[in-house]
Amino acid sequence: MKIQIFKIRLSDEFIYNDQKRLDRFLQQNTILKYETAFVKDEESYWSVVLYFEELELQINEPKSEKYSVEKEVELSIDEIKILDSLKLWRSEKAKDQKLPVYFIATNKELFSIAKYKPAKKEELLEIKGFGKHKIENYGQEIIEILETV
Repeated sequence: MKIQIFKIRLSDEFIYNDQKRLDRFLQQNTILKYETAFVKDEESYWSVVLYFEELELQINEPKSEKYSVEKEVELSIDEIKILDSLKLWRSEKAKDQKLPVYFIATNKELFSIAKYKPAKKEELLEIKGFGKHKIENYGQEIIEILETV
């Protein structure tokens, strides 16, 4: 038996994508047990804990759509602080590794992180442009930035 935790944020900007991720997960796994709790802190959300077994994946199953922010979406003051911190981190990381900044993460990827606010590095997989390599190399640092800003 495995465990997966979902955070379903109630604000209009997140609820659709959070619910979509949960629905996709429910379709791909056999749920053995679940627990839910309503959490009210800076933002209200439902915490969903699922105890599950994986279903065998279909070979021809379409790839899931990843989260990506549209250009016309505006950032809140807190999200701007996150984005600024992520850009500073990216610049320092690129300088240390002698790479262009967009090799570390594109502006759109950082914008999506600031808007989506993943709570753990595995959730970075939901963001368009983030794969295993970026998460292994930068995931923990990104989550630490999100926790401190």
